[in-house]
Amino acid sequence: MSESLSQETFLLLRKDFDLPDKTEEFNEEKAIATLSKVIAYMLDREFERLLQICYRIDLGEEKLKKILHESEPDQVASDLARALWARQKQKVEIRRRYSAGE
Repeated sequence: MSESLSQETFLLLRKDFDLPDKTEEFNEEKAIATLSKVIAYMLDREFERLLQICYRIDLGEEKLKKILHESEPDQVASDLARALWARQKQKVEIRRRYSAGE
């Protein structure tokens, strides 16, 4: 169950961040590590696009500001990746709950 939840979460993020298709055994930590690398690049070179994605995903302005201003500089990308992952995972869980008719 949780593996497919992670895979659905990855698919949602893959579209926004142009992530590669998963070629090896999938796991959440590897997916977040890959996402962190893409976010680190975007922080340096495509900051506006990164902000647009964060708003479209509905990360929350306060959470985004907190990460950008309070995280250690070398942790910003991974903190942001984890926050985005958590938000998309939450969306998948909500969709599943309502599509199951609970």
